Amino acid sequence: MCEMPAPDAGCGRDVVEDGFISIADLQHQQCIPCCSHLTWSTNEFKEWTHQGQGVLPMQSALPRAYLILVGYLTDGRQEDKEKLVDGCLYLKDNTGIIPCELLHFELEWLESLFLFPSWSYIPQTDQSAAGYVEILVDPVPVNLPEEVPDSIPVTYPASAEPLLTSRIPCKKRSKLTVAGELARLGPLLCIHQKTFFFLFLKCFTSAVWVPVLVQKPNQMAWHHVLHLGRRYTITGLSVSSLKKSGQRLFVTGVSSCLLPYCAEQVREQPLDSAWQGESTQSSSFGTPEQLSNSLELGVEDERPGSTKESKIISYVGTVTKILNVQAGLFLLDNKVCLCLAYQQFLNSARGLRPGACVELIDVHLLQKPLVSFPFIVLGACLSSTVVLKSFSRLSTPYQPPASSGNLYLQLLFRYNLGMPLYLWLVSLLESFEERFSCFFGRRRLLLSSTHRNSGAAEKFLVPLLQAVVPDREKARDIYNEILAKTHQCPLQKYLTLNPPCQAPSLSAVFRVAEQKIWEGFSPSQLLSPLEAQHMGTQELNRRLSWSYCTLSAGSFQPRLILLGVLRVSSRSSSLQLQDKSSTLPCVISHKDGSPFAHTALIGSLLQVENYQLVVERFLQTDFPSWKQLSNLEHVREKKTSVYVQFYFEDVQVLHAAEGQIQKALRRGNSSSLRKKDDDSLTSELKTPEPKMMKLEDPKPDTHRDENCQKGQSSTRTTSCVSYLFLVTQKEGLMLRNYQLPREEDGEGQDLQRSFQATVLWLGRPRLWSHHTEAGNLPELEESSCDGKEGMTRQEALLLFMGKSLRWFPFLHLDGLYRFIVPHCSDLEVFDKLCFPPVPAKFLSGSSCPLCLLVQDTWHLQHETWISCLSEHQLATRSVLRGMNQRISSIPEVISNSFTGSLVSFSGEIVERTLCASLKNEKPSVTLGLQKQKGNLLASDHSVKLGVSVAPGSPVVVDVYIAATYLQHLWGLLPGAKIFFQNLERKISRFHNVYCTYIATSCVSIVSLPASHLPFPSSPAGEASSPSLVFLSNLQAHLQHLPQARILCHLSCVLTLSLQWVCSLCSSIFKQGRCTRHSPPCPSHTGVRQASARVLVEDGTGEACVLCRNQHVAAMLGLSLVEWEALQNCVQSRGRVSIQHGEATGTGCVEEPEDFVACYLRSLCRSPLICRPILLDFRLDRKPSKILQPAPLQLRNFRCGEMEFVSQVEPRLSLLCLNVEEVEQGALNYLNSERIRRASCHC
Repeated sequence: MCEMPAPDAGCGRDVVEDGFISIADLQHQQCIPCCSHLTWSTNEFKEWTHQGQGVLPMQSALPRAYLILVGYLTDGRQEDKEKLVDGCLYLKDNTGIIPCELLHFELEWLESLFLFPSWSYIPQTDQSAAGYVEILVDPVPVNLPEEVPDSIPVTYPASAEPLLTSRIPCKKRSKLTVAGELARLGPLLCIHQKTFFFLFLKCFTSAVWVPVLVQKPNQMAWHHVLHLGRRYTITGLSVSSLKKSGQRLFVTGVSSCLLPYCAEQVREQPLDSAWQGESTQSSSFGTPEQLSNSLELGVEDERPGSTKESKIISYVGTVTKILNVQAGLFLLDNKVCLCLAYQQFLNSARGLRPGACVELIDVHLLQKPLVSFPFIVLGACLSSTVVLKSFSRLSTPYQPPASSGNLYLQLLFRYNLGMPLYLWLVSLLESFEERFSCFFGRRRLLLSSTHRNSGAAEKFLVPLLQAVVPDREKARDIYNEILAKTHQCPLQKYLTLNPPCQAPSLSAVFRVAEQKIWEGFSPSQLLSPLEAQHMGTQELNRRLSWSYCTLSAGSFQPRLILLGVLRVSSRSSSLQLQDKSSTLPCVISHKDGSPFAHTALIGSLLQVENYQLVVERFLQTDFPSWKQLSNLEHVREKKTSVYVQFYFEDVQVLHAAEGQIQKALRRGNSSSLRKKDDDSLTSELKTPEPKMMKLEDPKPDTHRDENCQKGQSSTRTTSCVSYLFLVTQKEGLMLRNYQLPREEDGEGQDLQRSFQATVLWLGRPRLWSHHTEAGNLPELEESSCDGKEGMTRQEALLLFMGKSLRWFPFLHLDGLYRFIVPHCSDLEVFDKLCFPPVPAKFLSGSSCPLCLLVQDTWHLQHETWISCLSEHQLATRSVLRGMNQRISSIPEVISNSFTGSLVSFSGEIVERTLCASLKNEKPSVTLGLQKQKGNLLASDHSVKLGVSVAPGSPVVVDVYIAATYLQHLWGLLPGAKIFFQNLERKISRFHNVYCTYIATSCVSIVSLPASHLPFPSSPAGEASSPSLVFLSNLQAHLQHLPQARILCHLSCVLTLSLQWVCSLCSSIFKQGRCTRHSPPCPSHTGVRQASARVLVEDGTGEACVLCRNQHVAAMLGLSLVEWEALQNCVQSRGRVSIQHGEATGTGCVEEPEDFVACYLRSLCRSPLICRPILLDFRLDRKPSKILQPAPLQLRNFRCGEMEFVSQVEPRLSLLCLNVEEVEQGALNYLNSERIRRASCHC
């Protein structure tokens, strides 16, 4: 209905004529709050609204309506005999009944007819149900009955209290009337469909009090009449005792009455005249016992620390905000939080709207119970009293709490949480509901275990609560909390809680991760100073442009838990975790090495606690040299890319996509899903074995419409067509120049982001009555029965573009998949959409497979892997394995006998380095990919991956990937095991074998880096410690020499060159400026460089070792101060070079005589240089060709006066990686160790 505002209210709404309004019309037609004041003038109404808006000036006042409301006041007992009497009051007429709240109520008003001159109607916010009425002033009675009081004999608490402390014999079924002052009023409680409350009457002249239990349905309205401090008389009381504790108390009977105490109408009755006769046992009271049994759960653990005790106070304040009505949290005066969760607010929090005034009596004051909670908390326990003093005058909404299935309160009472843990629980639930209710709906998320299945929120929270509340033996003692003279309750003592974990939104995860990696960040952290000081400007800034760091759950305080809905983006073709705030790209692997292909998990809500959050850093810098690395002004731009990687076995499925998880288990999507009773996901997947699917007639109906998307019948609406296939090859995601059929002119079209896969069709298309029935593999069953020849095999090239790109992360080699075409009954749908890869006039043979453009509406369903086929499908498996792509090993790839140009292999990344792009890279592909958005690296960069068979393996192959491809490749980190497909194998001019990523290539993550290993901040990973070898053992491994270590003797220095070069153009830098003149170089920054060739031997052979930069100083045995002084002398000359011994013809030009050259020459000839060293090295492949193995040669060796003759290999050319001095003790140990290993090999 439309309300009637006052002419001066300024509402501007259409009005209806004033008059009477029925309760039914008020409930069904009034959608916004309104109020009616029949006796008020306009000025009175304005004054009333002005006072209300003074509390919350941003809120509007209640609009005024001129409506007359007449009805009966009732407690609801007469309307529905089966309904539980909850202690609420109702207003009714012959059209309906509505809850109401009054500030003042008298018992004689029940079932009486009233006119209500001032009232407010407050509808619910969701408008799914009717609201309630707030009675602002006392109603006007129409026919109130009058009663003539009689003189009543009473007993006072001082005389009645001994009946509860000692067993005085009393007459059977004798009743007692007690009069006293109301000292305490407990809240209404409802346990096991019984409503009751406790009150306490105090003696007028002393502090003696007695408890009274009010439990009869017709007495629940007393709760609205009673006021603390007033005097009352209660008739018909009997003594009862609790079963377990034996505590005695007074209990009302059916005939009990509540009367206001009047001294003129009562007379004190001696106790002896009413309580005498035969001795009887006190009757047992069951309802409080049921209350205790329902809470036979644990209390929180006592934790070490300074336990604080809450203060019990009284407080009067105004509700300014509803923090969380489901959790019972309200904000008073914008500074104090009121928590009513420890009471049962049976009136559904009616009246507690912003603007209402409440009085709190005997509530607990808790200061900072939770570190992250901003307010002081006032907690109401079962001994507290909450009184509504005045209603709100504002048009604020009414948010009723859930009448049943309130997960906040269920978990609170199940685990008997204290206030700190409860506030933490509330924060987790609030965030959980806000993030995921838009995906699944609030009701399904917060479903409690009282229903058949627990909701996602309960699955998430229960393990967390069990971890922090391990002791559940001691129950919450309801008796002591309500009846004991010494107060005890869960709010009495508390500890300030630091939350043990957090589950922020994904946008907050991004923000925190980025903040964490940039805090205290300096570019100098990414490079070793010993390396950086020798780098030119271009190399220095390139090495800084890309780095990464990884964060785990323990990297955050408190520990961070990831929650998200698993999605796959057709735009980025990557898996994502999603919530309301953002998306987080993710890489998922299996611990057994099988690829992740669970299409059934799309749309499921996942929880991940063990993960690696990877933050890639991208910097644009212009540092002139390493000396300016601390000056952040040279950082022009910095960006980040964040993604997460984890194992599927570490996933907890909180809410499964409907109808998907069950099929995944039945088909055995991965071997990791089977035989794992303790796995969290496995327990989620356990379902009864489904029935076999029902096949429809496989013959197509020629009378049906060929367009399967426009069916009319109900059968065609739910039917679908599926086709099983095996993936034999998959290519990477990139821009391709596809010209689809029926396109007249393909010229001038933009490149389309796409990928393609070669598949083998198995069997024939099948028709299903519903897409959920497409599950088993009847195609393989039939082929197994018919033999190998009975299998129908046909290759096809699948093209994925547009929305079908979402299947890229699920499609893997050797996987059996099924395309499902929903709402289709045409078995020829796949054949009709196929087309030749080239025009028919150019098609010379039938060897080229037909192309099939995957439609956006098709669904991809992963069935199994070839390795997981059952025993009766072994024949099929043998046939399919013949179609497999050849997968080589890394030693095979780099061997001289390998002849293929495209290779596929798997290996572990041991090093990741950003370098300049290869000179022979095709520019057309790069230029096309530059059009794509999201490239954070310059297109002239490439990443070089050092890939080995296993950590510490001697065989390493380099893989080069252009930066333009990297936006689709996640997880390429040192320590990760990668499967590379269709890389191009190449041989460098130095006869090194390496591989490049091309248009037909594809990579997939097999396993993640070990989480226990420290992840470097620089792009490159750290190599494993090299093993100790002999030089004589290296001749057979020239082509694949690993990094190794030798204990050797430095014989002499052959050549030595020290120079300063320009950081920009690499010309000689002399006396503070570049020496290049044509064209002139503007650089004023020089970089020092050093190189030397030394001769070493270890008794089994000799080697020529190339040393660079800081390793030259180590070879010469110079200290840091001496090396710096030498470099400063060289700077004024630009370059100093010497040659010695057998180094003639090496191309080193010796400088004219000066004191620096003389010093270096004398140093190189000094016997101090010749000493034992520990040398780390790898093969230097700089010569134009690697020396071929030569026969052994006889060489003379002298040691003091002794001369030895030995057969040695030709000198090897090695590259120094590290030099260490060897002390005498270490030298003896290494010699003995080396001799022991040599004898073992013999």
